[in-house]
Amino acid sequence: MVHLVLLSLFIIESVNGMSLLTTPPMKDGCHMVSPEVNILRVEEEAIILSFPIFDRALEVRNIDPLTAKYLITKDDRTEGGAYHGEGRVQQRDNQLWFLPAQAADSGKYICTYRNETYCVTGSIYLHVYESSSVDVEQLSYPIYVIVGEYLRKSCPSLGDFNHTDRLIEWHKGSSPAPPQAGSFLQERGRLVIPAVSRSHAGVYTCRLRALINEQQYKVSRTIVLNVEGVDPVTSTTSTTVSDLSVTSDPGLISSSSTVHTPVIQPAIIVFPREGEHFESLHGSDRELSCKVLTGCQTVDYTEVTWLVNNQSVESSYLDGRALQGGRRVTSVSEGCQIEVRLVVIAITEEDEKTELRCVAQNQGGRQEVVVRLQLEDSTFTWLVVAAVAVSCFLFMVSVFLYVLFKPKGNKKKDYFLARQNSSF
Repeated sequence: MVHLVLLSLFIIESVNGMSLLTTPPMKDGCHMVSPEVNILRVEEEAIILSFPIFDRALEVRNIDPLTAKYLITKDDRTEGGAYHGEGRVQQRDNQLWFLPAQAADSGKYICTYRNETYCVTGSIYLHVYESSSVDVEQLSYPIYVIVGEYLRKSCPSLGDFNHTDRLIEWHKGSSPAPPQAGSFLQERGRLVIPAVSRSHAGVYTCRLRALINEQQYKVSRTIVLNVEGVDPVTSTTSTTVSDLSVTSDPGLISSSSTVHTPVIQPAIIVFPREGEHFESLHGSDRELSCKVLTGCQTVDYTEVTWLVNNQSVESSYLDGRALQGGRRVTSVSEGCQIEVRLVVIAITEEDEKTELRCVAQNQGGRQEVVVRLQLEDSTFTWLVVAAVAVSCFLFMVSVFLYVLFKPKGNKKKDYFLARQNSSF
């Protein structure tokens, strides 16, 4: 009986996508959700703080983030010092805008939702660097590519700004000068390098002029491009080298040797298949796996990665809800197999329209496979829940009726003890 009840709770928990047995920790009467990812930016630029993990916590509890009333404060301020919709620092619904930011804005910010019966709070840490003490390594978004790869990179983390791609400009290093011919291209606000070489490695900065309240503000992001592999030597597949010697015998034929350049086999994606759909329940988690077959001698030069709507996971809207795991290499009969996993947390209807792309590439070529998530029809699951609940109810009724109408059996005769020669 106990096992049936626990099974029912487990199924209902899976359907709802949230735990029925645990609750977030509490502080000052408020449930505390997990902290947001830290934000590192530069002063004199526009910054928008948002709270996606906090918004997700409200959504799971059927609180519409669009209608919820928020209070955003700095950790060293009181509620009486809350921000408003005007001034240099403004609260706009569930976001905090810095127009522009200053180094003194660094600190921890608290976002709180409270009504008559429920309170939830989340936090995010913002570090604003002074222009003279910018740490490029901490501010940058690292990108790893291999020699010969076709690179097409969007300016990361601009989703909160209203902008057009033509307003974005890319520069290499600290120089604002336009790129030299052949170094890289700019296409609709994206950094494009048709064939990456070792010389392309370095720091790239994308700059945007954001128009807010009819005033322009600076916004910039920095990526560090790390290039792996060796630039190919310009040569044909086979080269004949003649060793001409001056000899006394004019009839002697000069010797020659042929040097063969090894042919690199392209990586082949063996799983998943193109166009495949992966079903998941609303609010549940889903783990996807990309398996690539390649030669064991080219494993170190074969890159396997997941893209979300043709963007890196960290630059997509799934940042914070999706995590790309490390690569695992195993030896198989055909060569070596590389496996890279992608975990998507708390799947919603919006994710059904998302294009998940596994990309495998090395010097031998490039292959892509596009898959999509699909919400599973919950009708069958609810039928299972109902069946378990009905089974539990019928079992309890059966036990009750059995105890109530249990046959008594033959009663034993009653006996009385009496002294001998006594009268009853």
